[in-house]
Amino acid sequence: MNTLKIAGKFLDQPVLVAKFRRAVPAILTAGAAAYGIKEVHQAPQYKKKKSAVRTAAILAFTVASALAAPKITDKLFKHADEIPQPLKQIKNRNKELINEFLELNSVDEKTGKILEKAKEKILKYKEVKHLFKTFKNDYAGKKFLNKLIPDPENVTSKEIFSEIGRLSVFGLIPVLGGIAGGITGDRFTDKHWKSKIPDKIKEGSYQYLANIFLCNIGAGGALAIMEKYRVKSKAHRAIGMIAGILATGVIGGSAIANYIGNKIINPCFEKHGTRGKQKSEHLFDERRPEPLDIGLHTDDIATVAVMSGLKWIEPALPVLYAISGYRAGIGYRNGQNAHTVNQK
Repeated sequence: MNTLKIAGKFLDQPVLVAKFRRAVPAILTAGAAAYGIKEVHQAPQYKKKKSAVRTAAILAFTVASALAAPKITDKLFKHADEIPQPLKQIKNRNKELINEFLELNSVDEKTGKILEKAKEKILKYKEVKHLFKTFKNDYAGKKFLNKLIPDPENVTSKEIFSEIGRLSVFGLIPVLGGIAGGITGDRFTDKHWKSKIPDKIKEGSYQYLANIFLCNIGAGGALAIMEKYRVKSKAHRAIGMIAGILATGVIGGSAIANYIGNKIINPCFEKHGTRGKQKSEHLFDERRPEPLDIGLHTDDIATVAVMSGLKWIEPALPVLYAISGYRAGIGYRNGQNAHTVNQK
């Protein structure tokens, strides 16, 4: 087994994934709190109170919706036996597997100690490597290890569109949460709060279409094509999905999102949202891709990993999608930095 496969096995340890999933709420909350403190600190003294209220509302709604997204999508798209198991249940399963294997098979002292550790703790990379090296030519040992740390499962053609739908709903929830938080924050701090709603909706649509949905479509479409041509190599499937993301998301996503904004969203606000009220200064601006938008496509690598069957990356999705939710909440448009928007 090569280094990359062992690294994948190390990262996909069910105990490690479960502990990471349990830590994500604290990681996301702490990160949001630190960012919020920084934003308020940078605000002018006479605007600190308003900045604190607005920032707190956006971050609270975004974080809450991002953390709720996995539970909502699990209920909508996953069968009961596919929903992630709690850590205690995983440890009990590991104990049963290991005890059953050791009753029927003899192992050396070092291997025995590693297996005892694996019942409840995360193994080190070198320990995972030792196990797979030890059982390399042992059929029963390899079968046992694949139960202890299951291989990634390739998404089949029947599952592709369900997975696209699941990930797209997953990403939509934090964006909607960010918009709701932004509107709530403005409602308490700005008498012209209604005039800022269009910017939030338009930026939210850009974030969702260009940075989430269309990238999922690109990855899923490429995966469907490879499934049709029976491409089984995980490396080839990953490369194909990244190519699909580049085509539909990174390259075409901005143009498609702007087209939808100009043809659908703008006319709605022109007709219903601005008569007799202060107009949004940046509503009709074209949203141009920028370095941070490219950075947000990190979540597309996570999409590739999830569709490739890797378990360890999915718990990080709430953190990655929350960034798009926050930017939707502040109604970010090109020509203004996020700090400037948030301090108005």
